[in-house]
Amino acid sequence: MTTQEIADKLVGYCYDKNIVSIEPKGAPMERVEGFDAVLQKAEFFNTMVAEFHGNEVSDPIVADNYFSCRMKMDATFKEGGRQSMEEICLYQVANGKIVQEEFFYTPGPST
Repeated sequence: MTTQEIADKLVGYCYDKNIVSIEPKGAPMERVEGFDAVLQKAEFFNTMVAEFHGNEVSDPIVADNYFSCRMKMDATFKEGGRQSMEEICLYQVANGKIVQEEFFYTPGPST
């Protein structure tokens, strides 16, 4: 199995086909719905990045059907140069899958 096939399988296990993904107001894709749309959003973000320098994810905090974590990323964007970014990621789980994700950060010129 290739790395891409493993990644696709993991995402398929984790995300509901009707997932809702929410970014802060002002982000290029503030709200998308559906598994394919979330994948397209991730691909769109990756097209803006020239190089990733590092990434950190905190341990999750779990309450009821939600969990959150803090993510830090250091990347060079094609427009906007090198930036460090921090965000809080909130996930809602139902029936064993993530049904909603919401990201809290201050959008910059490249996001």
